[in-house]
Parts: sequence; C-alpha cells; structure tokens
Amino acid sequence: MSQLRTVQVLGGGAGSSAHVSSLAAGLVARGVQVTVCAPAGTGRAHGLPATGARFVAVPRRSDPAAVAALRTACTGADIVHAHGLHAAVRAGIALSGRETPLVVTWHTRAHAEGTRGRLLRLLERRAARAAAIVLGTSWDLVDRARRRGARDARLAPAAIPASRFPGAPDDGKARAELGAVGRPLLVTVAQHDHDALLDAAREWRALDPVPLLAVVGEGARTGALRRRIAAEGLPVVLAGGSDDIGELLAAADIAVLSGRGEAGPLLAQEALRLGIPLVAARADGLPELVGDAAELVPYGNAEALAGAVVRLLGDPRRRERLADSGRAQAAGWPTEDDTIAHVLSVYDELAQPLAAARA
Repeated sequence: MSQLRTVQVLGGGAGSSAHVSSLAAGLVARGVQVTVCAPAGTGRAHGLPATGARFVAVPRRSDPAAVAALRTACTGADIVHAHGLHAAVRAGIALSGRETPLVVTWHTRAHAEGTRGRLLRLLERRAARAAAIVLGTSWDLVDRARRRGARDARLAPAAIPASRFPGAPDDGKARAELGAVGRPLLVTVAQHDHDALLDAAREWRALDPVPLLAVVGEGARTGALRRRIAAEGLPVVLAGGSDDIGELLAAADIAVLSGRGEAGPLLAQEALRLGIPLVAARADGLPELVGDAAELVPYGNAEALAGAVVRLLGDPRRRERLADSGRAQAAGWPTEDDTIAHVLSVYDELAQPLAAARA
C-alpha cells in the first residue's frame, strides 16, 4: 500500500470537504500518495494543505477544459475517489476509456422536483453506474445507489476530524459577540429550504427572553435569508462562514436543523459530540445518525419545529438527558482511524486485481 496513488475529487461541500481533509491526512500518514482535486478556495478553507496531499485546483464544472484538467490530474492514479454527486459525474467522464477504478462516496442526496429532479436522477444513475464501488454514509443512500444501478454499494459512515471539536465551551465570548447574553442561543447552518426555520423563528418572538438564532455558513442561500430576516424583523443573525462552527455550537443552548444539505449531518455530529441538544427535521439520514439522541420533527413542519424548541427551552432536565444521550450516541460512531482503515481496505480490494493483471 506504500506505493498506492490516489486522487480525491471534491466538489466543495462542507461535509465532504471535512471528510476528505481527514481522509487525506490519514492516507498520507500511511504512505499513500494523495492528490486532491477541488475548487480553488476549498483547500485553504478546510486545511487541505496541512494534510501533506498534493492539491490541484479544478473548477466545479463539467465543461471540456475542467474535465481535461481533472483527467490530467488522474493520470497514473491507482484509485480515483469522488465525493458527492457532481464530483462523481465529472470523475466518471474524466476516466472514460481508462481502467482506473472509481470509488464514489455519497455524503447526502440532492432534492428537487420536476425537470431538475429528472436531471438529478439522471446524474445519480450516471454516477452510480460509473463507480466500481459506491460508499453511502447512510443506508438510505446505499439503497438509493442500488436503485440507480450501482454494481456494488456499501455502508461507510464517514467520521469527521476530531480537531473540529473544541475541548470545552468558551468563556462567553461567542455569545457576547452575537448579542446572546441573557437570552437563549440557537445555532443552525445555512441549508436549502429555510421557510420552516424562519417561520419557527417568527413564533419564538413570543418568548421572554426571545431566543437568538445564529445561522452559520455562507453561499447563495444567505441572500434570501438576509432579505426575509430584515423584512420581518426576525431574531436571527447570520454568523458568517463555518470555520468557527465548533466554537459557536459549544456556546449554544440548542442546535437546530430544519432543511436539507451536506452541512446538516456535519452540524448534527458536532452537536451530539459536544453534548448540545439537537432539534432536527427527519431528512438526509439524520434519524439513522442520531437515533434517540435528538428531538426529530417532520420535515417542513414549522409548527412542530417551533414547539420542540420551546419545550426544550422550558425543560432543563430534558436538555441534560439529550446532552448525555448525544455523547453516548457519538461514542459509538466510527473514528477517523476506522474510516481510513475501511477506505484502505476498499482501495486494496480494487487495486490488487489490477496489479496482478499488469504483472
């Protein structure tokens, strides 16, 4: 395995980026040659330079120039490992005509209806069928890959770097900077489908003191968020990028997830490991991830979301029980070493037949 050469193809999502950062560092430490292909800003944002992997900036596009750059970066690789749907499709195109095995990890699923939904299903089929092995971070994703025609789909929960979790809550600095002194602090991440979340925030204005909801993460979604927050005077603050999410969570009273997207499972894992009570919509494999260690509500139901938060704020004992249950649930998750060992076993399984054929 010391001579194994891998290329990790990344689209830039928060959850998959954190996973690849951990995976690259672990593979390099075990003597594997690792190249990471990702959008230019992704490497710095997720600490990829510190992993020891070679970084190649490749745009998150499928035009001929971007595919050609990816194909060049994959030249000589023993295994190419793509993370996420769009990365998998681009990697499949780039490897066309080559024997290089493609491993695909699905960290979450996209959601769309109508024409866009049909296009997404087409892309899923293309990605699933291009892969030698599809790894899903939940059974829901494994089953979905099988329905899309995957030759081999397996469960592979992805640990995220332990370095993302602070050892203990801070001295109140994060709360003070957000304006949450003397009032409950709720923390969430920017996701798709914010309507239920902001509808719930409107209901929380009736509480005394009024909870403050901090939304972590930037992107196209924050523009619509900012406009509605201002228009309705909602007790919500946009807390910038995700670099300090661990610090903010450590200061929070409750973590909240109402939407869908890669950042959701990441925040759920961090919240449970830190012992922060979690209220979440049943989406993106979260029920399987958190078990009974969180308050789960129907997706898109603002009334249920608001009610669950209100009940938790008024029940300190329930919050303590959820905190204890969360830490216990997190203790049973795979470690970074477990994840790296599993991925190496998959690589070895695929690389050995090729090595024998070339001998």
